[in-house]
Amino acid sequence: MNLKLVISVVLIWFVGQPAYSNYEIETVAEGLDFPWSVAFLPNGDLLVAELSGNVRRISNGTVGDPIANVPEVFRMSQGGLFDVLLDPEYETTQQIYLSYAEGDIDSNATTVIRARLVDNALTEVTEIYSASPRKYGPVHYGGRMDWSADGNLLLTTGDGFDFREKAQDVTEEFGKTILIQIGSGVIPPFPEAPLVLSYGHRNPQGLAVAEDGTIYQHEHGPSGGDEINIIEPGKNYGWPVVTYGMDYNGAYVSPFTEREGMTQPIHVWVPSIAPSGLIVYEGEMFPEWRGNLFIGALVDQEVRRLEMDGRTVTNETVEFPEISARIRDIREAPDGSIYVLTDGNPGSVLRVAR
Repeated sequence: MNLKLVISVVLIWFVGQPAYSNYEIETVAEGLDFPWSVAFLPNGDLLVAELSGNVRRISNGTVGDPIANVPEVFRMSQGGLFDVLLDPEYETTQQIYLSYAEGDIDSNATTVIRARLVDNALTEVTEIYSASPRKYGPVHYGGRMDWSADGNLLLTTGDGFDFREKAQDVTEEFGKTILIQIGSGVIPPFPEAPLVLSYGHRNPQGLAVAEDGTIYQHEHGPSGGDEINIIEPGKNYGWPVVTYGMDYNGAYVSPFTEREGMTQPIHVWVPSIAPSGLIVYEGEMFPEWRGNLFIGALVDQEVRRLEMDGRTVTNETVEFPEISARIRDIREAPDGSIYVLTDGNPGSVLRVAR
């Protein structure tokens, strides 16, 4: 039997039914324009980034007007405004970070700005990163951000689709995990590419750092071969030299699923679920889920929960089946509840709590 078929059969069997923990789902906000990410302000308000280029404050269920002075984004296909992330010292700095597609159809790049949020406007807007080299076309940006355990900013970049071979070149920032030094200094694994933490990625749209510092990342495969990886400095995660997926035309991207010197994923989906959004749940509201990974599935229109034993996935179930929508983002709120963003226009913000 073909290896990819074996993987497909095993993974379809592996996905269990929901555990049906005691929870309720409430709609926090709706009518959003392709909501892509959410962040939690200290006063209980939410910031939601819409792919269309707006950041909106949600207060007590009311969706506010777009926040002023957000940079112009390149909105086409997969391009637009991606992640919104608070500074770890937000209450002191009032700083937020935005990742987005900047440029036009002929020349664009995954870009990050830092700014202060004052009332309903950004001030002191500063570009702190733009992927190099730039690319053409409106797809495969990555765009997820999180904070490393030592206080540095992590960002995923995509391979730009037509530039997939460059994911293997550490000097070109396609298909990489980028580390932007904000906190304590680190020694980059590649002196010739001081911003690159890891390489060999396709289009990573899930990034989460656990309390113990473990960096989890997932990425879209082509036709099949979505992956979850544990990111370690200097590691090569294989794309496009090794993959568990096929090209969209049915041809092999590569006949290899593993190769010496290339790090294997801890979990693979064949067929693809189109993962987007990722958390390591570490809250107190659902203690039975502590240490589990939650992933949104765009194609399958569901939330996946992966049970972990150390760094090994031991079980996978579908959770919150009543949502039944394309899931773009999942976040753990400060109170331990789980927020889910549904994709599209209109999109919604949902809260899972007990």
